[in-house]
Amino acid sequence: MTLMNVLAMLVWTVAGAVLLFLLMWIDSLFTKYKDLTEMRNGNVAVTTRFIMKLFAQGYILSQSISKSNDLWQALLASIVSFFILFILELFVEWMLKKTAQIDLDQGAKQGKVAYALLAGSLHIVGALILAACL
Repeated sequence: MTLMNVLAMLVWTVAGAVLLFLLMWIDSLFTKYKDLTEMRNGNVAVTTRFIMKLFAQGYILSQSISKSNDLWQALLASIVSFFILFILELFVEWMLKKTAQIDLDQGAKQGKVAYALLAGSLHIVGALILAACL
């Protein structure tokens, strides 16, 4: 391993971490509660959902990096995947609310871990599918 390899790893890791931070921040703007406040207050459901979303985004990023030789292309693939996953999440949450009267955001805010696990699993499954498309 050369010094250039180490520096490249550092740059890719920092760029990935910044992107993940930005994506999770954007995601938190669209929840009906404040993620960090709920986590600070000990809401295990919100924390569980957040961790599963972070894992999903991290997995997509790791797959886009492993399939790309260009940092910008890998980051762009992750951003596009985030928005696809975001739109799918909105649609599925809307469908669950209309058909089954399940409000995943409200349930997580109320501390219902089952709701958080369902929401988080939708992200993980979506990430697995999107990553396979890269």
